[in-house]
Amino acid sequence: MKIAPLLAQYLYNQKRLDLPGIGTFLLDGPVSLPPETNRQHKPVILEGVSFVQNSGVKEDPELIAFISSYTGKIKALASADLESHLELAKQFLNIGKPFLFEGIGTLSRIKSAEYTFAPGHSIAEPAKENQSRDAASHEQPATNYKDVFYNKKEKNTWKKPVAALLIIAGIGLAVWGGYTVYKKTTAQKESNSTTDTLASQNIDAAVNPTIPKTDTTTQAALTNKPDTAMPAPMPAPPAGTFKFIVETAAKERALARYNRLKKMGLAIQLETPDSASFKLFFLIPAAVSDTAHIVDSLRRAYTPAGNKAYVEK
Repeated sequence: MKIAPLLAQYLYNQKRLDLPGIGTFLLDGPVSLPPETNRQHKPVILEGVSFVQNSGVKEDPELIAFISSYTGKIKALASADLESHLELAKQFLNIGKPFLFEGIGTLSRIKSAEYTFAPGHSIAEPAKENQSRDAASHEQPATNYKDVFYNKKEKNTWKKPVAALLIIAGIGLAVWGGYTVYKKTTAQKESNSTTDTLASQNIDAAVNPTIPKTDTTTQAALTNKPDTAMPAPMPAPPAGTFKFIVETAAKERALARYNRLKKMGLAIQLETPDSASFKLFFLIPAAVSDTAHIVDSLRRAYTPAGNKAYVEK
């Protein structure tokens, strides 16, 4: 279900709609929605709708609960959907294009940081609340990224422990396979590394005899300046574990997004290769054949519009 008509219906019901980073819509007066049996209702221009710009508006928990109840998604996913919708709106406004909030009106950017609002038409018909999913999952937020693609409702209680055992067995098998391959290649890598180091020292000594052949510490101190050192990169993930990148952003955006996901109890991590762009990612043990499915699930849940999710080994 789309987010746009739900925002309009929430405004009709509550007379106030707070959109984080944008501002507040206010409704003065009732809006008549057609009964479900009326299929010939025509939208009318809204009256009494106003907009107050305020980039400091915080997320409304009641709005998240409303979206969750109508879409059938957990609150964490409902919040992510709302954020993606608002990110899209900001992108339109930042490039000077108007953005239509269906059932509410159109926002346009007239100056560098000012918006103008024009009321639109009401929605054609109200959305129906989703009654098919479990009410308990609606009230409890996601506490782990695995809930996104493993938390499914099962009619038979015996299926849950069986599914858990299969998942654990699959993870264990992937780790064991990765460890086996790792052991076979470690000895060869160490041998090649030693050979390459000796060869490099011999070449350096031949080109610049003033640097001792075995004094690699002194050579590094002469050839590297302290003020050009970059932050140490994240260590490579363990064997059988993949790095799933869900967003790449500038520092300010990345830190805000990181703190937000951390508050949800998610095992999000952050790294930067050059202090200019920052990667937000999860470390997940998985089989190679499962990586595409996991990337797709994480993208829908945590990757905003205009960005992309992918996997790094």
